[in-house]
Amino acid sequence: MIRGLRIGLWVILSMLLTACGSLSLPERDRPPIIDRDVAHIPDAVPKAEPRSRYGNASHYEVFGKRYYTLDSSAGYEETGMASWYGKKFHGRKTSSGEIYDMYGMTAAHKTLPLPTYVEVTNLENERQVILRVNDRGPFHGGRLIDLSYAAAKKLGVVSSGTARVKVRAVSVGESNQHTAHTSERSAVVKPATRVDNQLIFLQVGAYASLQSARGVKQAIQNLTGDPVSIRELDRHSGTLYRVWVGPLVSADQGRKLSMRLDNQGYDSQVVIE
Repeated sequence: MIRGLRIGLWVILSMLLTACGSLSLPERDRPPIIDRDVAHIPDAVPKAEPRSRYGNASHYEVFGKRYYTLDSSAGYEETGMASWYGKKFHGRKTSSGEIYDMYGMTAAHKTLPLPTYVEVTNLENERQVILRVNDRGPFHGGRLIDLSYAAAKKLGVVSSGTARVKVRAVSVGESNQHTAHTSERSAVVKPATRVDNQLIFLQVGAYASLQSARGVKQAIQNLTGDPVSIRELDRHSGTLYRVWVGPLVSADQGRKLSMRLDNQGYDSQVVIE
């Protein structure tokens, strides 16, 4: 009787150990296995959109806490901690019903209407992006906004995991005004300044791939409205494709443009030819 009881207990214990061994730990979020250059990915462009069919209930509960969705994003501005989410959620549905793309310029917020366009500024390095909020979260750690992987990388948040940011809702009107200002500035053609009979340019990276250089060229043209060209540099190890903006009016314009592009995640430098 005792021997049979021991055998039974051993069988039960073995089953429990086997079950525990088959249980895997929750998948941790992480960046993509093969990294990708996100510098050429343009910011989200605000446009008039109806509210998403999903994710806009007047209130909802997560982990026993109730959240109330804002009636409007007008005038919204808040400072807090940003985090990011990546490969673990890539390809899954967001709260709005759209598919999450970690390379999209999107974000998750607990209370803003879906969708809402926001300007996010990393207060630690002054980098800035425009994102489309189409998801709910983050729901832990007192965080304000969850950034897509691409947005986090452009803002310089991936390695640190979190950063203090300012989030401000952006309206379509603001976007149109910015576009009009850019067009107006581009319409005024000023002669390029020569330094010792040479022209001033801003180099935005040098790439081993012509396709990558073309992508950056298009993104810079869309962003600045300035003329952009690709200059080839032949080396023993292969050809480098350099993206040049200009010629510019002055070196000061180049420095200002460099600061602006740095906020968008581009490394650049003034060059004279």
